[in-house]
Amino acid sequence: MLLTSMRNVVFGYGDTPCLEDVDIEIHSGEFAAVTGPNGASKTTLLKLVLGLLQPWSGTVARASRREDGKKIVVGYIPQQIAAFNSGFPSTVVEFVRSGTYTRGSWLRPVSRQDQNLTEHALKQVGLWELRDRKIGELSGGQKQRICIARALAQQPDLLVLDEPSNGMDTDSRSRLYALLGELVQERNITVVMVTHGLSEASPYLDRVIELEKKEAGGWKCCTTTSCKGHFSPVV
Repeated sequence: MLLTSMRNVVFGYGDTPCLEDVDIEIHSGEFAAVTGPNGASKTTLLKLVLGLLQPWSGTVARASRREDGKKIVVGYIPQQIAAFNSGFPSTVVEFVRSGTYTRGSWLRPVSRQDQNLTEHALKQVGLWELRDRKIGELSGGQKQRICIARALAQQPDLLVLDEPSNGMDTDSRSRLYALLGELVQERNITVVMVTHGLSEASPYLDRVIELEKKEAGGWKCCTTTSCKGHFSPVV
């Protein structure tokens, strides 16, 4: 199933385009990495995919429902979301459990399902033992992991992550990429991730979307590599 596509998309800030000639297809059950040098408008590309920005020209299409008719749930983890200060009042379990509220009213009682989803998500990122800690007491890498756990508690169909391994050590990064690969393979979640760690993530990826510099300036999405042969590259 085609979840989102971009055709001949141009976007910029002010009067200057920063993305040009963008043609992408993202399919359900695909693990795609977005890469490129610093300043290559990778975050801007994600925001266009999510509909947080609108293109100057070209088209961005997004599916709203799954093949079974249910509404598509999107989890998004932007950069620097884990920058909680030491006085942040929530505990780890409270914060992650708030991800379950996207499926209902914030005023409803906490259900057994909410509790189970929260516990499972925290165990997936290896932080269940820290569930009663205050968020401000955690390390940067641990904060990043609870943000991922909160997104997983939403039970997303599409998970979009902007450099999610920032602040993590080598072991934590390896576990994160393995977890994301497992979600894609076993639950058919679609993952789109900005990363500089292609060498670590590559065993799990289906596609690499590379932003490259145009000769006249700006960035274009001109390379999409099918890593496993599951999907045909869009050129």
